[in-house]
Amino acid sequence: MFDADQIKQLKQLIGDQVEAGRAELDKLIEQARVIGTGVKVIKPRAATSVALMASDGGNNKVAFNPFYLQVVRVVDSSGKELCLEVVSPISDIEDLGRRQFDEDGNPRTALGKLMKGLGVERLKDLSPMLSGDSPSWVLVFRDLCEWATLYDLICHRDYAVDTLIVRDGLLRSKIFSGDLFVKMGEQIYEAIERTWRRDRRKVWLVGLAKRTQVLEYYRLAISLSGVFDNGAACFAKVPYAMLDHVYKWEEYIRGVDDTTSGEDPKFNFGSMYFVRFGPYSGDPIWSVDLMSRQDKEAQAIFGYLQADAVAGFPIPLYPNCIQQADSFSRVADLDLDIIEDHLVDAVRDQVGEDKAPVIDALRLASDVAARRYE
Repeated sequence: MFDADQIKQLKQLIGDQVEAGRAELDKLIEQARVIGTGVKVIKPRAATSVALMASDGGNNKVAFNPFYLQVVRVVDSSGKELCLEVVSPISDIEDLGRRQFDEDGNPRTALGKLMKGLGVERLKDLSPMLSGDSPSWVLVFRDLCEWATLYDLICHRDYAVDTLIVRDGLLRSKIFSGDLFVKMGEQIYEAIERTWRRDRRKVWLVGLAKRTQVLEYYRLAISLSGVFDNGAACFAKVPYAMLDHVYKWEEYIRGVDDTTSGEDPKFNFGSMYFVRFGPYSGDPIWSVDLMSRQDKEAQAIFGYLQADAVAGFPIPLYPNCIQQADSFSRVADLDLDIIEDHLVDAVRDQVGEDKAPVIDALRLASDVAARRYE
């Protein structure tokens, strides 16, 4: 622990650093005030909401060294399972890609449909991160499955009512090869337009993130500037200058039609907004991406989201559809125990009857050690 003299010294050092950073804070406050002219009050609406979410990486890892499994599970807000895969860092990526198609070469999974739509035959062509050089490729595969499910949900489904589809995360990604991510976004938008022309049904796509670098960096400045202190749920588009101040990749922040300089915006097909679904200054602010080509419908989209966020639980004023999808998609508790048992049993079968007691002893020893912390 710090003694009294050290605490006094720390207080002085911290104060000096904050004073030195005051000029930067003032600059951020001035930038935040620019938002004030574009703040709009949300008018609540009612609509069917569907959300996608991949199970969190902390909940779906199962290990019995040296065996490690990643359970990839995507579930919508009604509890319907849309994708289920089990992969390991030692999985054959080429074989995994072939599994997405049937014997005739037709897609049998959402990921297969995405690969066919983008004109790629191998997973390595879909993402340069699926080289197998790092065990983290399994997490990239999980993200690809989530994007593929989103693609399938919009491009290959019919809707009887106007529907808002919500993704847990922004409409930006750096895991796709070349311009495939933007190409996917264009196909999604074409499907949305096709649904409108054919069925006269509106489909909107939104990406919502609990945390983003730009919001965390400007959170204090936004509060001090008071741009959202209007006593109502509201939203405002994030200026390019703010994004440029925080992110170092132009192709991650520029819009799909912005090809003025540098690389084409190949990592993004969204427009970012700061949104507060509650009326009070202390209510949380979230970062939300709309599809760039749906910017003109921002008022309607946020109206539907706000109606869903008011019912949010256990996170207040956060879209309930995402929270429902999160709850359904988790691989934990009894489900996780079942998967772990199946993994150990599979290892037991592989080593044979003679060595099976060794596996049983290891399982028992592991369980006893874990009980110390329960």
